[in-house]
Amino acid sequence: MIKVMIVDDDPTVAEFNKCYVDLVAGFQVKFVVHSAVEAFRILDTEDIDLILLDIFMPGMTGLELLINLRRVGTGVDVMIITAACDRNNIKKALQFGAVDYIIKPFEFERLNAALVAYQDLFNLMDDQEDQVSQIELDQRMLYKEQPISVQLPKGIDRQTLRITWEKIKDMDENSFSTEKMAKNVGISRISMRKYLEFLRQIGMLELELIYGTIGRPVYKYRYVKSMQNSIQKYL
Repeated sequence: MIKVMIVDDDPTVAEFNKCYVDLVAGFQVKFVVHSAVEAFRILDTEDIDLILLDIFMPGMTGLELLINLRRVGTGVDVMIITAACDRNNIKKALQFGAVDYIIKPFEFERLNAALVAYQDLFNLMDDQEDQVSQIELDQRMLYKEQPISVQLPKGIDRQTLRITWEKIKDMDENSFSTEKMAKNVGISRISMRKYLEFLRQIGMLELELIYGTIGRPVYKYRYVKSMQNSIQKYL
């Protein structure tokens, strides 16, 4: 679960943003505060992954908070949500590591897309594997314009991928073998392995080694529910 703090001096706007975040699976709003100073104080003792930060606030501005966080080496990610639309503020926010910049007023779809993109990259960086493949990184990098449907690798048919994904969801997070899913979808085991490996590469499945009482251990796949928002661009 990605832990979020909302920082906005307008209580009504802050509450709206909280309601929006609550609609996106995998995120939990831990704190809603109305000043940069209060946010800075909380970060001294609390573990937060992502701040949704306004710029225009009395006292310390949101941009000053971001700069101070970077100067002291705080690694929390920051997503700017503000009415400030001038190039100077945008440039400084990005220079100091803001993961996205959303200009008020905005639609839920824009925030949802930003959170889903952030979740993709967060999960990639949080993975236990030391190394990341180029395809994984390319598909999760923020600020990269994504078409409504991304181009699929050779040998992956979009319709078959949709059917496979529906069958996987029907498993309700239970592990399954390549052979079982091939029978459910109605394609060969070799073909199914290509689809399952593709879904694993983009983070939708994880691979488990299952040890039985007799014979060799088998590899099985399991649906990663926290990534459910990320599949739509492939279907």
